[in-house]
Amino acid sequence: MANLITDDLSTLLDILPPEIRLPLNKQSDLSQLIEVVMDLGRPPEARFPHQEITLRPQEVTEADLEYVITRVSTFGGDNRAGIERTLHRISAIRNRKDKIIGLTLRVGRAVFGTIKIIEDLIESGESVLIMGRPGVGKTTMLREVARVVSDDLKKRVVIVDTSNEIAGDGDIPHPAIGRARRMQVKAPDMQHAVMIEAVENHMPEVIVIDEIGTELEAQAARTIAERGVQLVGTAHGNTLTNLMQNPTLADLIGGIQAVTLGDEEARRRGTQKTVLERKAPPTFNIIVEIQERDQVAVHPNAAEAVDAILRGHPPETEIRSVGEDGKIETKTLTLEPQKNGVHHQPDVAVKAEDVETPRLYLFGINRARLEQTAQEMHLNLVITDKLAGAEMFVTSRNYFRRRPQRVRDAEDRDIPVYVLKSHTPAQFRQFLGMLSHRGPELEKSPDSLTTALDEAQEAVHQVTGGVERVELSPQGAYIRRLQHMLAERNKLNSDSLGKEPKRRVSISKP
Repeated sequence: MANLITDDLSTLLDILPPEIRLPLNKQSDLSQLIEVVMDLGRPPEARFPHQEITLRPQEVTEADLEYVITRVSTFGGDNRAGIERTLHRISAIRNRKDKIIGLTLRVGRAVFGTIKIIEDLIESGESVLIMGRPGVGKTTMLREVARVVSDDLKKRVVIVDTSNEIAGDGDIPHPAIGRARRMQVKAPDMQHAVMIEAVENHMPEVIVIDEIGTELEAQAARTIAERGVQLVGTAHGNTLTNLMQNPTLADLIGGIQAVTLGDEEARRRGTQKTVLERKAPPTFNIIVEIQERDQVAVHPNAAEAVDAILRGHPPETEIRSVGEDGKIETKTLTLEPQKNGVHHQPDVAVKAEDVETPRLYLFGINRARLEQTAQEMHLNLVITDKLAGAEMFVTSRNYFRRRPQRVRDAEDRDIPVYVLKSHTPAQFRQFLGMLSHRGPELEKSPDSLTTALDEAQEAVHQVTGGVERVELSPQGAYIRRLQHMLAERNKLNSDSLGKEPKRRVSISKP
């Protein structure tokens, strides 16, 4: 049954006005349809994985919207409706007077075989949290989890189905969930209460829950886990790091708290006296990040992964993918044995196009995600565990603000420190784009970074020695930023002067 797909697509097409349905039926790749969008006053569109198609030149009218609305179930408090005994989702956009002025008709599919890549994790009995960007297949995977656990493993499974997305619309659940039972939720803000009700009233061995998004739901999840019930759910956020930075949901992975260390312990750790630590066992023991439909990153021990990130070390991560032959391929990003309480990793180069970048030392940065972004951008990325051999120190804003010993060591060695505002893919791409001298700095020689920083360091010496102001040579935005940081580190003023491509940094007395 691997990868068998069922979507009842004809049922969704039947609720569309004929003038929209007929051109859609003529599409050769109709089986790949993601959703149909109908906005008042705009032509209707069909969205496919790699293109969007206008279905007719005429704009959507109120009559078109009404045609669809009368053929679906009642819209709930989350502005979602469905078609009975199907997995399709119809979402409404309303104006300020609560009138529906737009519809998104999303195709719901049951894809059998989607949990093969994590089936061993589900069978372990541990609670599993699935994360990933919207549309990557989290709900589809949850649906298949419910079927496999209830039918193949013969366990008592209850689905808490807030928007009827897992088991479909109507009172009779879709057969894609197998023997699992489904509890519907009257209103989205009641999800946490139904989660507790499921445990207290129906004796489940496994609870499946989609989109844990509030503090009350996180607390309910912890209560369920403490009663010995296996949880399989999804949460808002793409990665474990996102979850740690979300104060509302951080309890799912044990919560984060500030702890004040004694002088001796702070010296032993090489940190400031106030550090961040995990405050409780995680609700979910295993974290799965869906990177692509056929690839996931697995943190098999959530507690260890969180602790590693808080200490500034890359967590141990499994990258699992489905090969062309259908077999699961697993690569483990392993850490070398601890030395002096610190995980060490060997230098690793991500080979791609011949684009030279400095040797990086990461502190509090998700190494696996940075390497993945580098591969997507076709960059040679070299990461070292030896501060002495690093050409650039990369950390996050949260770590930099606490000024730990590792940051101070980098500054003492005059290693440029780059601070990322967040762990988002956009921030990684921006950083790597500047790192590879793309854009205005594409034509610069490999030695340009070193030369520019040497010039800035000499200017610092001149100003601290009595010179009022020193202007540096024109540089691109990335190098100017490093020069500003060098001046700030030495408690001097700095300004950017001129216009591109002759914009330059001026360093002066405070």
